Amino acid sequence: MKFLLNLFLVLLIGIGGTSCENTSSNTPEVAQTPKLVEENVTYTSDTTTMNGLVVYDENKTGPRPAILVIPEWWGLTDYAKGRARQLAEMGYIAMAVDMYGEGKTADNPQDAGALATPFYQNPSMAKSHFDAAMAKLKSFPQADATNMAAIGYCFGGSMALNMARMGEDLKGVISFHGGLAGVPLDKDLLKARVLVLHGNDDKFVSPEEVATFRHQMDSIGANYTFIGYPNATHAFTNPAATANGEKFNIPIAYNAAADTASFEEMKKFFGELFK
Repeated sequence: MKFLLNLFLVLLIGIGGTSCENTSSNTPEVAQTPKLVEENVTYTSDTTTMNGLVVYDENKTGPRPAILVIPEWWGLTDYAKGRARQLAEMGYIAMAVDMYGEGKTADNPQDAGALATPFYQNPSMAKSHFDAAMAKLKSFPQADATNMAAIGYCFGGSMALNMARMGEDLKGVISFHGGLAGVPLDKDLLKARVLVLHGNDDKFVSPEEVATFRHQMDSIGANYTFIGYPNATHAFTNPAATANGEKFNIPIAYNAAADTASFEEMKKFFGELFK
């Protein structure tokens, strides 16, 4: 009887010890909360001084994919900076780009149009300003210069597509509610994978412009995806769009469903792009 009792105790201790070891080995590691570092940066293109914002998670070690965020025609406002922060929280290093230079912004459509128009008319100037931003972002040790992409909103979406058309060394570009016309397509220059996230009710981009863009991309066998969102207008990702649309009597409005869906498409796109 004493022998059986001792045997039972040995077995009980052994089972308990094994159970504890298994529990310990299977405990998942707790992910660190991102600790964002924001750096205001100054860089130049010819005689123009530009002021951007670079954001990254200092809890993440080593180089990581780098993404440039090109703002709406309002210039480098808090909206584009907020998007850069979101990308940094996702594990990337992101730069909100000052395309106009000298930190210029506009608070009305007339001034915004005056700032944006020269960049539509002179794509080479836009490329020069973008090149300066890209060079600055590459200078950060956290940036993987072999894994770079650009996203843009409205005006910025148009610029991002033009950068891809002009052969920038980018793995991918995303246009959120951007214009689709731009410099002529050249299959030998377009290296980037392209994602267009478009509002089907965008009054600034006609159905004919959409059809022309898709035909041109198809004609050269471009690697692109085009997604249209129902009931979404121009600027559908910006929560301030509805108030601005009402204030200035322009057809722009926020659409929460399209904003959420397009953000998820962006995450999926980058997940595949940077495997």
